[in-house]
Amino acid sequence: MEDVGAVDAGSFADLKARGMLLTKVGTHGVCVIWHDENLYAVDDRCPHLGFPLHRGTVHDGLLTCHWHHARFDLCSGGTLDPFADDVRVYPVSVRDGRVVIRPPVTEDRTGALMGRLDDGLEQGLTLVTAKAVLGLLEHGVSADAIVRRGVAFGTRHRSQGWGAGLTVLVAMANLLPHLDVSDRALALVHGLAFVSRDTVGRPDRFPLRPLEGPGVAADRLSSWYRRFIDTRTSDGAERSLATAIAAANPATVERMMFTAATDHVFLDEGHTLDFTNKAFEALDHLGWEAAPDVLSSLVQQTATARRHEEEGSWRHPYDLAALASEAGSRLEAMDVGGDGVSEDAVESLAWRLLEDGEPDRPLDALFDALSAGATPEQVGRAVALAAALRITRFHIQNDHADWNVVHHGFTYANAVHQALVRNPSRELLRGAVHGALKVYLDRFLNVPAARLPAAAGAGVGDDSEKDLSLLQTCWDEQGQVDRAGAIVYRWVREGSEGGEGGDPAAVIAALGHALLAEDAEFHWFQTVEAAVRQSMAWPTGSEPQAVILAGAARFLAAHTPTRRELPQVVRIAVRLRRGEDLFEEG
Repeated sequence: MEDVGAVDAGSFADLKARGMLLTKVGTHGVCVIWHDENLYAVDDRCPHLGFPLHRGTVHDGLLTCHWHHARFDLCSGGTLDPFADDVRVYPVSVRDGRVVIRPPVTEDRTGALMGRLDDGLEQGLTLVTAKAVLGLLEHGVSADAIVRRGVAFGTRHRSQGWGAGLTVLVAMANLLPHLDVSDRALALVHGLAFVSRDTVGRPDRFPLRPLEGPGVAADRLSSWYRRFIDTRTSDGAERSLATAIAAANPATVERMMFTAATDHVFLDEGHTLDFTNKAFEALDHLGWEAAPDVLSSLVQQTATARRHEEEGSWRHPYDLAALASEAGSRLEAMDVGGDGVSEDAVESLAWRLLEDGEPDRPLDALFDALSAGATPEQVGRAVALAAALRITRFHIQNDHADWNVVHHGFTYANAVHQALVRNPSRELLRGAVHGALKVYLDRFLNVPAARLPAAAGAGVGDDSEKDLSLLQTCWDEQGQVDRAGAIVYRWVREGSEGGEGGDPAAVIAALGHALLAEDAEFHWFQTVEAAVRQSMAWPTGSEPQAVILAGAARFLAAHTPTRRELPQVVRIAVRLRRGEDLFEEG
């Protein structure tokens, strides 16, 4: 009785005469090879980019693909070149003068695919990473499990600890549910590619262990940690933190770290607090058991970060750092546990933070809101809206590099807001103060201010431009900044058919698709993810939601198009998994 699925590939005599036979097993082309008096059968498609392997060369037990010179062991199918995957091998035998191939035994490849993901990350091979991600998702592995692997890799193989790569990966994990299904694998590959670029060629990081013996009180550990961060003593800070993670509850550890991150003004252009927030968001995906590796990776960056109170722009002509210190003292003396104010009052506070005049005016507005009962979350959200408006009202006659200036204020304010949502504290409200002062510091980038989309009028597109498909032109052609903002604003506020409001989920998916279609830079991922998070904090179809998303659209349109190389790599990986022919005769 013949084996189920067995295929007759031809006569053994023909194989010996020709050295090779071609057949199919299911939908797979198979190449049967006679070499050194032995019989082999391998998939005819090179696993790297699909070149037909029967066009290759067999020598000394190796099959070499002529397209990119990948070499494969005929016995196991294993590749000797890390940029290529192993080629599939098939059981093959001779029966009654005929060559018979059996389907390969189905096996769980999850472990092998995780190993290939590590290979791609370690060697900077984006195509290998993309293939691994696609394969893992097809095998039912969750996105969080893939993120977990990426975070573990990034925290272990970068001596400086947490950086841009892990921030992008967690931002993509946060955005994943809001993206089109077809974009989700691409989002993971983007994040993992950033992790790879952050770690390639870098020495490993070796976390310090917690103190042993009798437990140290949490408040004392917090005091130690802040002191060591203040004196830039990263080893002492890390050991204090490791001890707190082992002994204290998550909320206490989080408060301790954010307090240290706000002891100084706007550390490292806001990246320090943003990284800290992203690390805690990573734990939302991975669980607290990942805290020792994840949180300890933040210490060196926090201890060595630029302190803006030491720089002229925060000292002259106004001493903003001194104002920040005074505001911290005012926070210590007041009740910040209000019952909340109306949404209109929160929006009004954002606009007050944008007013011209002396720098104490925005701080007075902030403290007036707290005195009126605004919650820490509402104050943080108002600061984030004001920072978003700096982007939405950024005039394109400014220096292009200044997009990053307003971006830093916005992503910092978003991080403060997200942290206040999770674990509000009086100390963390200092971050809202710093964010408000950053908004004030950036006021000249809105002089003149670009008109808000609601008042854009002629020259940006008529009122019928509420079709999100029109955004593609804004990404493909430079100079479509205001038009992109107007299309998004009108969709959210008026709807695609002139209704009361369009579905913001469609805008978010469109912005995500546009981001992932480019060779996007670190700041782009930060801006789009922050805009999505902030837009979702406001009522559907509201003015704040519309202007925040319009600002993200303007930011993307100002920076596109790019070469779009990484998305092409992922498209190649998708086509290979579908069995499409990338190599075709002319």
